[in-house]
Amino acid sequence: MSTLVHPVLLCGGSGTRLWPLSRKSYPKQFARILDDVSLFQASAQRLSAPGFAAPMVITAQDFRFVVTEQLAAVEIAPAAIVIEPQGRNTAPAICAAALTLKRTDPDAVMLVAPSDHVIPDAPAFRAAIADALPAARQGRLVTFGIQPDRAETGYGWLEPDGMPDGGTEPLGLKRFVEKPDAAAAQTMLEGGRHLWNAGIFLFSVTAILKAFDTHAPEILAGARAAVDAAQRDLGFTRLAPQPWAEIADISIDYAVMEKATNLSVMPYRGGWSDLGGWEAVWREGGPDARGVVTHGPAHALDCDNTLLRAEADSQQLVGIGLRDIVAVAMPDAVLIAHKDQAQQVKLAVSTLKQHGIAQAETLPRDYRPWGWYESLVLGTRFQVKRIVVHPGAALSLQSHHHRAEHWIVVEGTAKVTIDDTVSLVTENQSVYIPLGAVHRMENPGKLPLTLIEVQTGAYLGEDDIIRYDDVYARD
Repeated sequence: MSTLVHPVLLCGGSGTRLWPLSRKSYPKQFARILDDVSLFQASAQRLSAPGFAAPMVITAQDFRFVVTEQLAAVEIAPAAIVIEPQGRNTAPAICAAALTLKRTDPDAVMLVAPSDHVIPDAPAFRAAIADALPAARQGRLVTFGIQPDRAETGYGWLEPDGMPDGGTEPLGLKRFVEKPDAAAAQTMLEGGRHLWNAGIFLFSVTAILKAFDTHAPEILAGARAAVDAAQRDLGFTRLAPQPWAEIADISIDYAVMEKATNLSVMPYRGGWSDLGGWEAVWREGGPDARGVVTHGPAHALDCDNTLLRAEADSQQLVGIGLRDIVAVAMPDAVLIAHKDQAQQVKLAVSTLKQHGIAQAETLPRDYRPWGWYESLVLGTRFQVKRIVVHPGAALSLQSHHHRAEHWIVVEGTAKVTIDDTVSLVTENQSVYIPLGAVHRMENPGKLPLTLIEVQTGAYLGEDDIIRYDDVYARD
């Protein structure tokens, strides 16, 4: 059997409970919430050490280039990036990962982990993985249980068949416990036996595929069809959409784990959080003596048990006399909630969606394969954007039916194509693209290219694009 542990990072969630920072267009795993790296980057770094293979990432179509960019920024080369045609929960994703890994290393042991968890002590977590490895190599399905420090009702719990007593070996897993009410959670906490379900798993490819064959053969069949018909595209592995769409949307716990008999749980006593809401961010942010956490240009005056976050340098967020409040200010949206109601943010997102409000799902900064842009000013017949293009990157060759554009370079050098003319446009220079002209912008340099784009026309929507050529294979 292979001596390396193969990390599989699940990277497709939407993270609506951390709205407005986390949105469907750019969910929480890619955001810098507690450190100077994103949760996804921290997860990849945590599992990049001797004894670990390069990670496999399971993600969505919209995030594929964010994944590659963020991994490159921390100098981690993935073994594979597998694209789900649509989210089908953890069971199909894990099954597809196991089938993909089987092709290159059929004896592999895989460590499946969400990419949006906080585990501050990476060496301690890797030590727990090492302690669980013998059981996984013997065919056990190992899940990781967190030593609880409070009567948490937002997590599922695990009941081992013995008392977690500080040993370094996995215990047998007696049963999974659904998210409890407050009384049941308190009883389990006081009993000292139960653990939180972290949703992190260690098992061999052989063992998990056998478990799928026994307990969820229809998922195995659908995932195998999607993997067998997968297409390679720009270094990504795209699962086949038709068989994938027919697979049930179900978690690995329901599909396999709660039915299997070869289960073990590895207790982990270090710090851990899934950052499942703003109260968790407050808790992990290190509250001061009065329970206050601030981030960015935020100031708390005579506040208690309060989280204040300002996400833009141009903002100044000031709280006065607040008690048990979460306040998060983004350039385009502000959340103010009592800490006890912070889990209701999903309802706010749903309400905004029902009213057709863009802030429900999209950030003002739109990330693309070539870089990003943000709208600075939007009028009835004009829009001003800031555009940043990565070194060596290029926008598609395109034209517009309804708008003309004026580009002003403020940093770097742009290679601009307008119909049959190609020119270099440097800082403090500008170029005009008439309505209907076929054009492209490239960054031929080694530094980011920044420009201001002024659009004018009767319609300024992003769907007014006709693409003739695109290095990123977009429609």
